[in-house]
Amino acid sequence: MQKKKKLRAHDSTALSSELIIRPIKKKVWLFLIPTFLCFVIGFVWPFISGIYLSFCEFRLIREALYIPLDKIKDVFVGFSNYVRAFEDESFRKAFTYTASYAVVSVLIINVFSFFLAYLLTQKIKGSNLFRAVFFMPNLIGGIVLSYIWQLIFNGILIKYNTYLTANQTFGFWGLVILMSWQQIGYMMIIYIAGFQSVSEDILEAARIDGANKMQSLFKVIVPNMMSTITVCMFLTLTNSFKLYDQNLALTGGAPVMTTASGTQIKMTEMLALNISSSFGKINTWAKGTAQAKAVIFFIMVAAISLIQLKATKSKEVQQ
Repeated sequence: MQKKKKLRAHDSTALSSELIIRPIKKKVWLFLIPTFLCFVIGFVWPFISGIYLSFCEFRLIREALYIPLDKIKDVFVGFSNYVRAFEDESFRKAFTYTASYAVVSVLIINVFSFFLAYLLTQKIKGSNLFRAVFFMPNLIGGIVLSYIWQLIFNGILIKYNTYLTANQTFGFWGLVILMSWQQIGYMMIIYIAGFQSVSEDILEAARIDGANKMQSLFKVIVPNMMSTITVCMFLTLTNSFKLYDQNLALTGGAPVMTTASGTQIKMTEMLALNISSSFGKINTWAKGTAQAKAVIFFIMVAAISLIQLKATKSKEVQQ
């Protein structure tokens, strides 16, 4: 008798829940509209507008976007902006500098954060405190952090009668040290989650088979953590290419070199800073060229990221 009462109570609860959920399911699109509108206004429309503007010459955006159809030919210049972007020596220099920085920083940040996470998952005393301390630099804003490190670097280099922006090498390694110090703790937390997701049964089986710690790490743990490595590699790679505020505050692109053709090139200027600086020029074609650079930048980062994702995902172990 009691069982029947319980079943009836359960059925009535399930029925009432279904009655509540059913109208919500029918009107679910109402809940999606605000998010969809924000996505269109904040991403889709600016993205499409940006691609169109990259084919135009303009001083103000309204000169290219909000004009009659019969006057579009007055601002539309085709691929001229893209040609000028590739001919720009400062843009080519910024690309090689950014690519070099990305390779070095991705390797350093991931290697150090991986082994730091490994050490802090070995049940050492005070590991939680160490995790908090290593993560704290990520909580400081990029510009503030850059000015702090600028003072530190110049305080050291002044003893050798030089300074951070005296040459490209100092600026490059200064930026690598700064970003490594800021991001290693963040990536460490992700790697710790990856270490903790590896099944203890697999590790126990490896120990029974006679594997030592290093063999277990590289033959068992790393293959089972490839999904975590994929995420960390993706984040560090995209962050390296998109870097702006730290580059602006730490060196501002200095030192400046003048080429034989009279073009001034900032030796430590990265792609994002180069594009931002291009928008500040007063030439009638400068903003269109800057927008073309931004489109090239997007395609470049997207392509490199997809290649990296495909390369690392192909090595993931199916569990």
